[in-house]
Amino acid sequence: MIAMAETRRAYVVLLACACCLLLVLPFVTSFNDLLTAGAMQLGIAGPLQSVAPLEVRMVVALVNLIGIHAGAAGSQLVVWNGAGQPQTLFISWNCVGWQSLLLLGLSLLSGLRGQYTAAARVQVVLLGLSGTLCVNLLRIVAVCLLAASLGRVPAILFHDYGGTLLTLAWLLLFWALAYRWILPEPGLSPS
Repeated sequence: MIAMAETRRAYVVLLACACCLLLVLPFVTSFNDLLTAGAMQLGIAGPLQSVAPLEVRMVVALVNLIGIHAGAAGSQLVVWNGAGQPQTLFISWNCVGWQSLLLLGLSLLSGLRGQYTAAARVQVVLLGLSGTLCVNLLRIVAVCLLAASLGRVPAILFHDYGGTLLTLAWLLLFWALAYRWILPEPGLSPS
């Protein structure tokens, strides 16, 4: 019964975060500006910007695998549409996905409460980090594909709103998988 309460607690935290994010979804830009200001006050803009060029190169590799011509130069990437027209996108420190890592961290604080083994906790953290990084890459790839196929406005709309929904969907799936296969109730074997 204790593990069931822990499971519910993680879902309650995720649900509360989802509700808050969905309530402010039309105001995500303002909310993001608030988070950005806080991050800048903490001095993390510089270290996060150093991640952007690496992330850009990974996104360009994925977009090229799909068959869309793309190139990278530092924190900028260019995708070409079917007519050969380039769309230039800039990946700033604020676009690398640190907000989703923050949400993951909050959910881990809540979801890993309980009597789980150290090995299970490490597995959950590693799965959460790797999955969140992959979701962030896929989110940027989706923005690139939208920019190449539909133009700048749909790409911006997806960047501002779709990315938040994608992150929430990932976190809900992540915790469902974690509780199903990695964090079973005490006395029950994972199935």
